[in-house]
Parts: sequence; C-alpha cells; structure tokens
Amino acid sequence: MHASERIETFYRAFQQRDGAAMAACYTPDAIFRDPAFDLQGERGGAMWRMLCERGKDLRVEFGNVRAEGERGSADWQAWYTFSKTGRAVHNVIHAEFRFRDGLICEHVDTFNFWRWSRQALGPAGLLLGWTPALRNKVRAEAARALAAYR
Repeated sequence: MHASERIETFYRAFQQRDGAAMAACYTPDAIFRDPAFDLQGERGGAMWRMLCERGKDLRVEFGNVRAEGERGSADWQAWYTFSKTGRAVHNVIHAEFRFRDGLICEHVDTFNFWRWSRQALGPAGLLLGWTPALRNKVRAEAARALAAYR
C-alpha cells in the first residue's frame, strides 16, 4: 500500500471510530507523539482505541494528504466534547508520518496547545495554557487515562 493510501485508510478508520483499524496501520514498534502523548509500540494503538471508544460525539475531517517515499503528512480536524470538563473542542492538527514496509513507524501530531487548552479547560486553559506546568499536567493525566484503559 502506498503511503498516501495508508494515511487515508488511517483517517477513514478514525472517522468511523475504528481504533483497531487505526492501530493496524502502525508497525509494532511505532512511535507516536503529540502535546498530550509520547508513546511507543502497542501503546499508540491502545491510545487510538481508547479515544475512539470514549469519543461518543467525535467527528473527524482530514485533507491535504501528501506522501513521497517513506514520508507523508496530512491535516486533520476533530470536534468533540472533552469528557473531563464537558466543554466543546475543535482541534486543528498537522500530522507528519514516516513509513516502513507500508506501515506507519513514526507519527507526530502538532497543534496549538494553548488554543486547545482554552477550549478544553476553559479559564484555567486561558490563563495557564501556555505554561509547561499545565502541559505536563495534561500529559500526566493522559498517561494515567491510557494506563487505566489498558
């Protein structure tokens, strides 16, 4: 499968909230990073399964899929309710991929953390969303949620 097809398969599975199909797009030793998670191996697939299962009102759109050789990228957006606060979130993300043997071996999502925290956390995110302390707290809570899920 060409890298651009793999990216499209991945995001179509996300649109259907099929975390298992998303996990199948990764190599067994894949690396995933974003402002909330830093994962390797099967933990990346577990994260997608958790997010898909818990995201009852999750809506995903993607586009601008590009791939050349062993590298690729896409832009995607997610709309959902942040379960911890009940606040509506619209997150705009850029994804970079590296591929090995037709599967994703590295996936890095970037987004504006302060914008996300203002939406997800309200006043605390507005006041503290730019600080490393809040980012570290969000990462710790995300890691605990994933550990409890698994």
